[in-house]
Amino acid sequence: MLEYVKETTSAPGRHWTGPPELASKPKTCAPVPRASARFGETTLRSRPQNKAEPLRLFVLTRHGESELNALRRVNGDPSVPVRLTAAGEAEAAGLALQVANLELDVCVHTRFLRTRHTAEIAVGQRAIPLVEEPLLDDIDVGELEGKTIEDYRAWKHGRTRSESFPGGESLDDAARRYALAFRSLLERPERRTLVVCHEIPVRYALNGAIGSDSLDGPAHEIGNCIPHLFDEDGLERAVAGINRLVKP
Repeated sequence: MLEYVKETTSAPGRHWTGPPELASKPKTCAPVPRASARFGETTLRSRPQNKAEPLRLFVLTRHGESELNALRRVNGDPSVPVRLTAAGEAEAAGLALQVANLELDVCVHTRFLRTRHTAEIAVGQRAIPLVEEPLLDDIDVGELEGKTIEDYRAWKHGRTRSESFPGGESLDDAARRYALAFRSLLERPERRTLVVCHEIPVRYALNGAIGSDSLDGPAHEIGNCIPHLFDEDGLERAVAGINRLVKP
């Protein structure tokens, strides 16, 4: 404990001794923590000296608005060249701003032109490799190709997820494919990955990761070019959640 020091008054030869009731108490006070000689030194000394392993980050996003999005028509065939609208290009430019200060190792896109175009705008002039991943392709809707959103929803109404679109694949088929795609991303060596894909794989990843009982909720409407962040554990949970909800 530190020794209590009496203060002198302005009158010469006199010392302040405090109120009488304090005279019998020990002349001590609580110790004051020693301040660092340099500003911030105490904080710096408290930090761990060993560096943690760098965080793995996966940024999943839907492509910018496409020409068929604007017409409210579906497209599940990557051989059909569907470009971005002017609004879609602006959305992709907005995505570029959001990831501009993130050091990316790779940008993954699908076989669809709208995802490739979005990816190119998002990475800009940076030397980031673009990698095509067919497992993340949009759902193959078969004979519904080019039909309206209303036609697509009307066909799905009352049918199970395991029933295939005529001439195409089922929602469960696509979900299993997306789980494989996310697993393949986890197995890649890069630590920071931008993934430009489609609404449904992003939706399934979000809902699977939180342990939802439905791949279609609570996240459902996925906006264009909005980044959704997953760490390694989060993407692992997405894979497990998708596989749990898909019939074998």
